[in-house]
Amino acid sequence: MATISRLGVNPLPWILGDMGYLLNPDVIRTALRDVRGVGFRSMTVEIPEGMPTAEYRTYFDEAGMGFAPGYFSAAFHDRRQHAAAVEGIRRHAEAHVELGLSTAFIANDLVPERIAAPAVGAGGDPQISAIIAEGMAAATEAAAAIGVRYGLHPHVGSLVETEEETRAVLDATAGSPLGFGPDTGHLRWAGATPETVIADYADRIIALHVKDVDPAGRAAALESGADYMSATLKHHVWIEPGRGSIDFAAVFAALPADWSGWTILEVDVPHLATPVESTRASWDWLTTQPFCAVRG
Repeated sequence: MATISRLGVNPLPWILGDMGYLLNPDVIRTALRDVRGVGFRSMTVEIPEGMPTAEYRTYFDEAGMGFAPGYFSAAFHDRRQHAAAVEGIRRHAEAHVELGLSTAFIANDLVPERIAAPAVGAGGDPQISAIIAEGMAAATEAAAAIGVRYGLHPHVGSLVETEEETRAVLDATAGSPLGFGPDTGHLRWAGATPETVIADYADRIIALHVKDVDPAGRAAALESGADYMSATLKHHVWIEPGRGSIDFAAVFAALPADWSGWTILEVDVPHLATPVESTRASWDWLTTQPFCAVRG
């Protein structure tokens, strides 16, 4: 049985909406208040552009909340962007160290062709996977020197979307500081069996995003050829954990017995009516499962 020793929540339900991506002090304060009211004591780091880390910290201090690992992405598929990605991850890692964190997620940027046709590996190219691996190895080497280890986060809509691409990047970076930060929902939407991939790279897992997939929504999105936004906002591919198609007992069983990484709830677009209702249902499910024990 896996033990969840560090549990956090991503505030995306408060940040994403009909108006796009909205991140400002009011959103941060509201999310912190709401997730603390549900029971969470740590929230994913997502610092608004241009906001000093010290100012960001004040909102968490005021709410009595701690920090959970954030997410860094870059155009790793473009070798010309690798130097910029290294500089970007250094800044990202420095902020994490300032907030007391030593792990984070790393992903490739989403690209137009896969936003238009998500979860099917459109235009997959092993050479691109090799370039991504090269860039991520360099970036995570720079971040490790600062004190933060990053885990590969497969993401639908990016060029590390399918199980084949996930394995290609992980295999090509064996021995580098790049760890694995799987997202159960993104793996499942793209056709993978999350527990199988997790078991095969269990020794590299440093953090886990927990989200579920509604099988009816996934099927409708794939059948209609929906783009990423339609799939998530209209067809509601995402659903609160325990309500969809993922076998979370198998997922947690696949983790190492001594695993102590972060478990982060991430339901980007709630299936339930409101962010609070969605987060409360997820909290109730996470903290009562017989196959995992929540500590701390």
